[in-house]
Amino acid sequence: MVTKTSPLLQIENLHASAGDQEILKGVDLTVDRGEIHALMGPNGSGKSTLANALMGNIVYKITRGTVTYKGEDITNAPPTDRGAAGMFLAFQHPEAIPGVSVIQFLRQALSNRTGTDLTVLELRLKVMDAMKELGMETSFADRYLNEGFSGGERKRNEVLQMAVLEPELAIMDETDSGLDIDALRTVADGVNKLTTPERGFLIITHYQRLLDYITPDVVHIFMEGRILESGGPELAARLEEEGYDSFRQVLTQAK
Repeated sequence: MVTKTSPLLQIENLHASAGDQEILKGVDLTVDRGEIHALMGPNGSGKSTLANALMGNIVYKITRGTVTYKGEDITNAPPTDRGAAGMFLAFQHPEAIPGVSVIQFLRQALSNRTGTDLTVLELRLKVMDAMKELGMETSFADRYLNEGFSGGERKRNEVLQMAVLEPELAIMDETDSGLDIDALRTVADGVNKLTTPERGFLIITHYQRLLDYITPDVVHIFMEGRILESGGPELAARLEEEGYDSFRQVLTQAK
């Protein structure tokens, strides 16, 4: 039953596999409305698997545990249902779609998200307002989706999609990957502008540098398919100072 006190996202004992390989090994995580959570882990730890499993990617099979969103069990729900319910995934490597403009893509995505079709003018005004707020050139809307885009442009486009689709839960899978400092600041500024008391963020990252511009409420250290430790922003500072080796020692001791 959905109530106002239900967590926005609740993951309990989540196990997931790709083929015969188990990648997630018992993840427990709760994100409430208005919270920003940072999930930090080294390459190959299973961070992207978690993001994809949360969005229902069929490549990853959930073998145990549950995913609850706004009080509803969505463990086996298809990706379209999750997107329509207000979940959003910003990809680490957004794909190009030649022949489909950014604004055409947004029109279809918004229709699927809300069930209503805006007129071309209504949509363009909405997109232009979002671009202005994010400091983006308006000509961006008529370019083919991610075709010929730089890495920074692709990531800014993901933030634009968030601004237009207005998800309640935004999962960002290493959005900072491959960005120079200016693009990183632009993306971080966009996320900060989209932060509201009703929207939750799960920001997945390898490095601490994104958190220089986005202050998380909770930081999780993620290694070998599980969360080893959770804490406040000071945990990210500790990671920056000590690296992942100190947490690997904890993992080894736990075994």
